Amino acid sequence: MKPRSGGEILVASLVAQGVTHLFGVPGESFLPVLDALVDVRDRLSFVVCRQEGGAAYMAEAAGKLTGRPGVAIVTRGPGATNAAIGVHVARQDSTPMVLLVGQVGSDTTDREAFQEIDYRRMYGDVAKWAAQIDRVDRIPEYVAHAWRLAMSGRPGPVVLALPEDVLSATASVVDAPYATPTPAAADAAQVGEVRSRLAAARSPLVLVGGSRWDADACADLATFARRWSLPVACAFRRQDLCDNRLPNYAGDVGIGPNPTLAARLRDADLVIAIGERLGEMTTSGYTLLDAPSPRQALVHVHPGAEEIGRVYQPAVGICATPGAFLKAMLATGGPEDEAPWRASAASAHGDYEAWREPRPVPGAVDLWKIVRWLDERLPDDAILANGAGNYTTWLHRVYRHRRYGTQLAPYAGAMGYGVPAAVAAKLLRPASVVISWNGDGCFLMNGQELATAVQYRLAIVFVVVDNGMYGTIRMHQERTFPGRVSGTGLSNPDFAALARAYGAEGATVTTTAEFAPAFERALAHEGPTLLHVRLDSQALTMNASLDALREAGRRARN
Repeated sequence: MKPRSGGEILVASLVAQGVTHLFGVPGESFLPVLDALVDVRDRLSFVVCRQEGGAAYMAEAAGKLTGRPGVAIVTRGPGATNAAIGVHVARQDSTPMVLLVGQVGSDTTDREAFQEIDYRRMYGDVAKWAAQIDRVDRIPEYVAHAWRLAMSGRPGPVVLALPEDVLSATASVVDAPYATPTPAAADAAQVGEVRSRLAAARSPLVLVGGSRWDADACADLATFARRWSLPVACAFRRQDLCDNRLPNYAGDVGIGPNPTLAARLRDADLVIAIGERLGEMTTSGYTLLDAPSPRQALVHVHPGAEEIGRVYQPAVGICATPGAFLKAMLATGGPEDEAPWRASAASAHGDYEAWREPRPVPGAVDLWKIVRWLDERLPDDAILANGAGNYTTWLHRVYRHRRYGTQLAPYAGAMGYGVPAAVAAKLLRPASVVISWNGDGCFLMNGQELATAVQYRLAIVFVVVDNGMYGTIRMHQERTFPGRVSGTGLSNPDFAALARAYGAEGATVTTTAEFAPAFERALAHEGPTLLHVRLDSQALTMNASLDALREAGRRARN
């Protein structure tokens, strides 16, 4: 067997795991890896990013889209710290991801050498596993373990540090085989208990979220909901798990949920939570269910045993993937008698559609109408990527996702996600329409990756909703300290001109009527296009203007 360098062994290991795109910023700490990539460029593309945070976000988005670890490679010190945001998102979003970090040579460790950090300590609390590969012959072992661990149980990020001398050393080793996640199946007796509880219920609700879903599991969810006439709600930023047009769809339980849906969840006598870990965002700050013992009978299905009973003690806890549980439930057949809650699914869906109805907003640009137009215009497989901020609420509330894998949005609430996530989506699914939906502050956190979209000629439509402020913080500011504005105002560039400077197309939208023709031109363009949507600063939220929020804040203080 021919000896290979550590860089060659690592790249071969990535290819063996089916990796097609490696996102990163080059660094001198992993030159042997960069060299090895030259020989596999027909199978593994190195996507050159502009900042490590963008690269890590792209890897996290790739993990969401594929169900296998998205991979980023960054250099030591500054590169690794820049990439930390992607690791955090992968952790909170339960996304399989692997971050490869160049490290100082083994002969200089523990001296605070140039850019040295102990990545096992740095990432120890946020990653599922953080390790350093100190022997070249063990690279396949570490990679195989990293992949299996990142995908199994509750998925998450793994960090591998790569000392320079290990990457340049040689060894004769066999590549590790293709890793698959450890299965988690539903126990027959527990499935029988769920069926019994469901048959005895009067107001059940299904709540879905988390990861380890696929298209088949989502199809089984729809069948299960129809068969049992169950209302289905999606967790925060997991709206693509259920076709939002399904008559059983009740909406999403996220930030500021539909009050009727929140009441429906609070008043349910049985909640079947599938895949969702029941975190703060989905439970409205742990208020929709009581901890540790919910008033509702809780069936908690999750692939990670450690998540079951973490906050809420379930009546039935099932360690299984969503797909395995749903197949087991479907195998038991349907209800023996007509469900007493049959009308509740239709009622819940009606409440959801009413929640989507437009409301008056100040200014010449109406995001209600723009997003409803997108909802009617875009194909079912269109992918929408966004970060965090008030601008996202229109998208989450009005747009109806039809297929699994069409929503890229951070459960962690991280800003700057929408641009790099869209880049990853277009690279992985070039035939799909990809929309990057951004606020002004959000865009400027990773807008440099527009250059990456230009370099790879990615036909992405970037929308920047510009209200000249950090809108979410301003909203809280006006509610708590009305009229005392501090730290939330922004002086923004001409985003359309900025896009043109990068080599993309750019257009400015100042009225609702201008959006549709500008968007159609963007879709017809063969490369990236940015639409700068100028939003009136009074249109701060979907439900209240800036002035109304300020007045309400003043009344609350008096």
